[in-house]
Amino acid sequence: MLKQTIFREYDIRGLADAELSNEGVRLLGKALGAYLDRAGVRSVTLGHDARLSGPRLRDALRDGLLSTGCDTVDLGMVPTPVLYHAVTRSGEGAAGVMITGSHNPAEYNGFKTMLGAGTLHGEAIQDLYRLHSGHAFPAGAGRASTANAIPAYVDEVARQFRFNRRVKVVFDAGNGAAGPTLSRLLERLNVEAIPLFFEPDGRFPNHHPDPTVEENLDALKTKVLETGADLGIAFDGDVDRIGAVDEKGRVIWGDMLMLIFGREILTRKPGATFIGEVKCSQVMYDELKRLGGNPIMYKTGHSLIKAKMKETHAELAGEMSGHMFFADRYLGYDDALYSACRLIEIVAASGRPLSAQTEGLPAMLCTPELRIDCPDERKFDVVSRTKLHFEQRYETIGIDGVRVLFPHGWGLVRASNTQPVLVLRFEAATPELLDEYRREVETVVLEKLSPSAAGGGDALR
Repeated sequence: MLKQTIFREYDIRGLADAELSNEGVRLLGKALGAYLDRAGVRSVTLGHDARLSGPRLRDALRDGLLSTGCDTVDLGMVPTPVLYHAVTRSGEGAAGVMITGSHNPAEYNGFKTMLGAGTLHGEAIQDLYRLHSGHAFPAGAGRASTANAIPAYVDEVARQFRFNRRVKVVFDAGNGAAGPTLSRLLERLNVEAIPLFFEPDGRFPNHHPDPTVEENLDALKTKVLETGADLGIAFDGDVDRIGAVDEKGRVIWGDMLMLIFGREILTRKPGATFIGEVKCSQVMYDELKRLGGNPIMYKTGHSLIKAKMKETHAELAGEMSGHMFFADRYLGYDDALYSACRLIEIVAASGRPLSAQTEGLPAMLCTPELRIDCPDERKFDVVSRTKLHFEQRYETIGIDGVRVLFPHGWGLVRASNTQPVLVLRFEAATPELLDEYRREVETVVLEKLSPSAAGGGDALR
């Protein structure tokens, strides 16, 4: 059996060797077959990223699914958005499972489950755990087949874009799943592409594929400056997160990317709704509102955001992590290759470099995402006690963790749903206030995390 702690808010994820045994994953396949049978779905599309454990987990999951009478279609190693595209274009009754560790270290892997246009999350994932624990599964003999979904995906994305200026772009695939699909897409686009680390390698020998950590963008920054590129774009391991640097080698974080995309959408769709998450800059919310948009702050998490987009008919949603969800001109899921094309389109059409897209914004200072190690069993309790402390002293927003509203900025503490860490971020009007707010929040968090409060793991990184 698989342990309950890996059944998270919006996916199932753990250490591949220690927590995802073949037998446990076969049981998960049986549980998913039972879940889909209840939903009237009898076929599921499978894909995996470049991680070394991917084929093993695919085989075990497939065996479990087939034993319940569920058919499987294996796409092989593909970016997550290719699987999303294949399932979405198959219709409302289709299902898919992406086997991926996303941006996590190489030793992790997991499962994102798609049903129709949505992704299983929350109570649905706990239903899978209960089914997996109960051993009551339908019996049958499903059929296994394979398919190549990349050409149809490339066709759909490529036909949207006719860049009116040839832009020079450095692309860092991070040895993840992006390389082969991105290469085919670039053959169809008016882009002068400079590739970095396109060869898939699940050991990630050059750098960790997480564009939210600035040191992982060092090679991209260097190559942009060295080649005089207009911008640089990086991807995470399964290609649903985008990272970007401008022509000066400066990182454009996810909230500012969303603002860039949102401003363009508002020129065509006045009053459009946008979904941001709790880590996003107040500048983003204020500017989208000033331009006539309807920005909504919501919880972090791809499954949660997709559900909120459907509820509010939002044109775009985005996260600091680089997940960008385009319903405007697209299909509403997080696709970093498509997002990259939209960013290049804006730069090409403007005739100006990427840095110009953020000119004139209020001069607030912010940190990147900061992470404090915290065991999965403790992280939500630590956040809850931190929230209680600050609610008695400041105005707070409790949508996801606690966002503390200081006089000239804010600080956030939330529990990651994908890693055993707490995530912090801060924004303020001056460097001094930024340091002050950060010290105040970190002091409280580390106090709640002290060894006397249950042991270790308080390294800020």
